[in-house]
Amino acid sequence: MTRIDAKFAELSAAGKKAFVSYVMAGDPDFDTSLEIVKGLPAAGVDIIELGLPFTDPMADGPTIQLAGQRALDGGMTLQRTLDLATEFRKTDDTTPIVLMGYYNPIYSRGVDKFLVDAKAAGIDGLIVVDLPPEEDSELCIPAQKAGLNFIRLATPTTDDARLPRVLQNTSGFVYYVSITGITGAAEAEAGDVGPEVSRIKSATDLPVIVGFGINTPERAEKIASISDGAVVGSAIVSQIGAGKPVDEVLAFVKSLSDGAHRA
Repeated sequence: MTRIDAKFAELSAAGKKAFVSYVMAGDPDFDTSLEIVKGLPAAGVDIIELGLPFTDPMADGPTIQLAGQRALDGGMTLQRTLDLATEFRKTDDTTPIVLMGYYNPIYSRGVDKFLVDAKAAGIDGLIVVDLPPEEDSELCIPAQKAGLNFIRLATPTTDDARLPRVLQNTSGFVYYVSITGITGAAEAEAGDVGPEVSRIKSATDLPVIVGFGINTPERAEKIASISDGAVVGSAIVSQIGAGKPVDEVLAFVKSLSDGAHRA
């Protein structure tokens, strides 16, 4: 059982929905980023998605693209991202961390070495948005064997013919992308998302967490009420990008987590 599995078991026993937050590792700099990440659990975050900066983030909108560029400009690398996770683990051994990004930096490092290093750094799961199920032998299956969850994205265009393939080797949870397009591009509507979540849940026992287009406590509550939890990324990254102090960023995160936990 991974930390992700344990967290969902804990939430289920308490009758609570999950709140997942995304931040870009190294944005706006290593030390500030580490301070924010360390503060997320106390702000009500159940699972941390840690963005891996990459030069060509094709699934991301301007907000997260700019965050990645700020991190890269500050010298952030895959190794530094793992270093950040290692530092976090010195004071928190329970909050799950999902590393979210693209395959190129992992491939460049070498899959076997990456998996050993990620496990040692305290990473619990991976979301690699540009590796489809047809490429599961590349990373997904080795990651599962190494004890890491491999979390797959389902989208509004994932039809009933495609869904079983998407779910085949997924573990931890299913990330339902509530809108068609890039991060931060539109707002998620519970009326549209609800039937899709039900359709996915009829095909898997895994929790279904909804992300993209959630930017207020009210929207987090509505989305969490028709799923197993909500993910917020761009709205939090926007606060960081605007130069808000760490305590203000974490207060905003707390308002979002309170919303999701009211569901």
